[in-house]
Amino acid sequence: MNEPSSESTPGATSRALSGKQKLIRSLILYFLVTVCAAAAGAIVGSFVVALASEKGPGYCDFIAYWAAGHQLAHQANPYDGAALLALEQSAGMPSRFGVLYTRNPPWVLPLIYPLGFLSARIAFFAWNLMLVLSIWGSVRLLLIVYGRPATQRVLLGYFFGPALLCLITGQLSLFALLGLALFLWLHRTRPFMAGASLWLCALKPHLFIAYFLVLLAWIVVTRSYLILLGTTVALAASCAAAYWIDPHAWTQYALMVQISNFKIDIIPCIGFLLRYWIKGHAIWLQYVLTALGSIWALAYYWKRRAEWDWRQHGNLVLLVSLLTAPYIWIFDQAIALPALLEGIFRAPSRNWLAGLALMSALIELAHYSGHWSAAAPYYLTLWAAPAWLVWYLLAKSAARKLNTAAESRSSCE
Repeated sequence: MNEPSSESTPGATSRALSGKQKLIRSLILYFLVTVCAAAAGAIVGSFVVALASEKGPGYCDFIAYWAAGHQLAHQANPYDGAALLALEQSAGMPSRFGVLYTRNPPWVLPLIYPLGFLSARIAFFAWNLMLVLSIWGSVRLLLIVYGRPATQRVLLGYFFGPALLCLITGQLSLFALLGLALFLWLHRTRPFMAGASLWLCALKPHLFIAYFLVLLAWIVVTRSYLILLGTTVALAASCAAAYWIDPHAWTQYALMVQISNFKIDIIPCIGFLLRYWIKGHAIWLQYVLTALGSIWALAYYWKRRAEWDWRQHGNLVLLVSLLTAPYIWIFDQAIALPALLEGIFRAPSRNWLAGLALMSALIELAHYSGHWSAAAPYYLTLWAAPAWLVWYLLAKSAARKLNTAAESRSSCE
């Protein structure tokens, strides 16, 4: 009679290892889900608390928009530091903070003007309702652009860390994201409206320098002048409205730029680090990387001009534009969503999605590091823009390899 062998068969060993690997992967996945859910929940909770606060929104960028709108509603200077500081403190901003200015170009004034007719609490609620609709609308439009159904993967877009931070701070970066999504959706069928939608992107023009240069080159090469006309008309209309609201807006804005302390701000971008390491007071150093990025973007477009597709080629230019921007804060990186969603849809496995979700959660957690050090959130988010670019490139490369392998197997069969 043969006795059972005390040694495991190769198949049993393989199955045991496979079971252990699955268990480890499941535990890691559950850990990541817990961390990401906790980070997103904390951000959403802070957002709800800010909305419900009786003291007003407190210290956030929205306060600057509301205070400037209040000044405009009373036909006063929207860049008057003393008046803005008094208004911002009345809306709950702690006295230890200095004045917050609206640093966007004056064509933003028609957008924030209505806020001045509302109390800070009501205005904050209405403003954030528009921001929530912007992130929802942007993701829905991008689903159409990429021809994808609404699956669970889309949740990474709705709960993208920088986008959620826009809600807490009241930042209008989500409007720029919506403008970009509208452009990608409309540029083939309704070029004039696509160009007009870029007015929303022009609220943050410094984020799109390389992207806009390639867009201009593409317009000239393809003779898509209706897009340029739409953008020109939208900008002219907003400037005319700003002049009607405040005839001295541009002069006041120029004076504010001179007296504000933006030159000493700690900015979480590579251009700032370059300037800081080489020569701190030389502002022009922040634009060196921007110039290099723009040159690369134009060369990248020129090689592919005959087959250019904004839904794919444009996404890489977008991420490079954000990486090389002279000024960019972490909430501004919500604009990376069109590129990241393409990567999310192409990602060959859940591991890629888990990696992106973890990076998004780290951004959200870094927001709370400001309780221990005012500069901590800036230093802890410097990696973000390079990380989105690297993740996007690797995810697309993995998807291409998987497709190539599948095609090879099909041809062999």
